Amino acid sequence: MPIERKSVEPMAAVTAPAQVAAKHQSLLHFVGNAAWSDTAMLAKVGELVLPAIERGGPIEAWIIDDTGFPKKGRRSVGVTRQYCGQLGKQDNCQIAVTLSLINHDASLPIAYRLYLSEDWAKARRRKAKVPETIAFQTKPQIALEQIEAARAAGLPQGVVLMDAGYGNDTTLRTQITALDMRYVAGIGPSTSVWVSGTGPLPAPLGKGIGRPPKLLRRDEQHQPSSVKALAVGLPAEAWQTITWREGTADGLSSRFAGSACGRRIAIPG
Repeated sequence: MPIERKSVEPMAAVTAPAQVAAKHQSLLHFVGNAAWSDTAMLAKVGELVLPAIERGGPIEAWIIDDTGFPKKGRRSVGVTRQYCGQLGKQDNCQIAVTLSLINHDASLPIAYRLYLSEDWAKARRRKAKVPETIAFQTKPQIALEQIEAARAAGLPQGVVLMDAGYGNDTTLRTQITALDMRYVAGIGPSTSVWVSGTGPLPAPLGKGIGRPPKLLRRDEQHQPSSVKALAVGLPAEAWQTITWREGTADGLSSRFAGSACGRRIAIPG
């Protein structure tokens, strides 16, 4: 709605100008007491909207991201000082972890969950009436649950896209691979990778142990490399510039190389 404050009273004035008091009371009841499921609501939205999106082409990607909502006060659930994308800096805000399905025509959020810091998930949960069933989870852990739920629901699959805030999480990348899904992830330059043929060796079996080893060991010949070192060590002819779409001024492009570890490395160009 075209109003600055999204609290109950201004909403009542806009939606029912002739019955503001009555609408105010009904909205207070809805917000404070009525039971409703945001998961069920998003599922219904997806049921109605997804077929329209797919008329423009099949789903091509799943995007993991988080959305920041700046807040001046500290009483809204989940508000803490953290990085807010809308502001481009650390400030008071709420953060929601989202999963969206996209093609070239449109995107549709299918999962949307408020992130609670450890402080909110533990010390401040009682005052905010956070249900005991909601425990602290990192953003990558929330994202993985959203992906698993989308898979279980049989939604059309695409390549999973994520920035370094999620791509740096080894467990998330490993679990996405275990789900037999492909991903494109931003990662930090210090992220470790194994070059083809130099992966970790199985740990030796102990005396009297007949089970296959689960631990991995390293030696001088079997050490991971940082992705930056791997990229710097590639010859110039290994790189090619790829432009994927037009930007506001010029085409958006990066230099890509097929690395020796079987993954693609992209360097912003």
